[in-house]
Amino acid sequence: MSRFYLTTAIDYSNGDPHIGHAYEKVGADVIARFHRLAGEDVHYVIGMDEHGQKVAQEAAAQGRPPQELVDDLAARFQTVWDRLSISHDDFIRTTEPRHRQAVQALVRKIRDAGDLYRDRYEGYYCTGCEAFKREPELEEGRCPIHPSREIAWTEEENWFFRLSAYRDRLIEHIEAHPEFIEPESRRNEILRLLEGGLEDISASRSRVPWGVPFPDEEGHTVYVWFDALPNYISAIGFPGDEFHTWWPAGLHVIGKDITRFHCVIWPAMLLSAGLELPRTVWGHGFVKIGGGKLSKSEARLLDLDQLIDRHGPDAFRYFLLREIPWDRDRDFPSVDAFLKQFDERYNADLANDLGNLLNRTVSMSRKYRDGIVRRFADTELDAQIEGALDVYEKAMADGRLHEGLDAAMSIVRAANGFIDTEQPWKLAREPESQERLDDVLAALVRGLGTTALMLEPFIPGKAVEMWQRLGGSDLPLLSGLSEGIPTTVPERWDTVLFPRVDLDDRQA
Repeated sequence: MSRFYLTTAIDYSNGDPHIGHAYEKVGADVIARFHRLAGEDVHYVIGMDEHGQKVAQEAAAQGRPPQELVDDLAARFQTVWDRLSISHDDFIRTTEPRHRQAVQALVRKIRDAGDLYRDRYEGYYCTGCEAFKREPELEEGRCPIHPSREIAWTEEENWFFRLSAYRDRLIEHIEAHPEFIEPESRRNEILRLLEGGLEDISASRSRVPWGVPFPDEEGHTVYVWFDALPNYISAIGFPGDEFHTWWPAGLHVIGKDITRFHCVIWPAMLLSAGLELPRTVWGHGFVKIGGGKLSKSEARLLDLDQLIDRHGPDAFRYFLLREIPWDRDRDFPSVDAFLKQFDERYNADLANDLGNLLNRTVSMSRKYRDGIVRRFADTELDAQIEGALDVYEKAMADGRLHEGLDAAMSIVRAANGFIDTEQPWKLAREPESQERLDDVLAALVRGLGTTALMLEPFIPGKAVEMWQRLGGSDLPLLSGLSEGIPTTVPERWDTVLFPRVDLDDRQA
């Protein structure tokens, strides 16, 4: 069985989880679940980035120890991920002893390679990014990512990493392995950055005590990004032998704002330490409101718990991946427009198209055939199912999650049209049309069963319920789908899959 190691960016411990965090975790979870359906052995890791100046400042502002702050936030994040059915196999925290051991081992390897030296840093530092900034990176004297924060002039003696020495090797690797950075737009951005040259970067801080102690150097902690990035190997046992079970990673999923760290600094660190590079880094886009990133007030209006409660966790997962392409940004005019689109998409796609199709198919199968599914010949719908499944598997394997989701829902649209054309209620009254009725009902059950399997990565809870309402038990792998389609449809359930909501009442 092939192995697939998948990670997301670990979330920074300076605030509650928001919709941007949810989009990344749900998208990566969809990928993990798809690879499991494909029969692969998957290891999916998420976690928390808990060190650095920003965390220390936030804890001080709240008048409590940093560890207490990060413990509370880690619990909060994990509660939300449980609600959203994130199927992670590990939750790594950078305050754990296993992570400290891995970071220090990696730093020692990089030092032994001759890529660390002492020097004095004088320049700007953005606590929002936890990153040093060159003057050309600033806009009107502020960080363009955190324009509301004062940029701080910093002078301190640090250990530096010879990042500049890896420019040519990184360019060669990216050109030889274009799949290393996806989508293409992100790859082109990184190549332009590399072509402009690299500067060495700090690997330690001498004025930030909240962090992993820099090995063999009293008074220094590992610079927060040098601390955070190794989570991908600390979570799988580095420097122990078990690390090689999963490394190199098949996929790092990150936001487009941190591609420099994951596509330049992280691979340079790995090259210095003599470790393999991950196969692919995917930089997804952002959920935007009114052309920009979410403000704090907008984030409060789009509270995750309230969004999950609005139509349930599966509906929220569906909406995120249906409305926000995995390879670019999605801009909503306002918070109200976001919520309105969520409601309308829920009613149109889930309550009307999918839920109603399931209800009609189960009802007709019970009414006309006592739930026994018999098939004599393929129908036009069978051909559409096969075509959609082919599109789905290719799109999902290529990371085009929104296209994979649309392929699954294309079966739903085709099946609803098929019912309108075939009119099973009319076939049931015609003695000469009984075999055709069997074929029509069988095609509808096959279409819904296939759709349930294709939707499992997106709406795992409801997909299993769909499968059970059709008479199935455990969902099969994609390779076992043809033999696994249910052949006996049980009695109708008392509840509907996705209850329709009254949008007039909701908007009022």
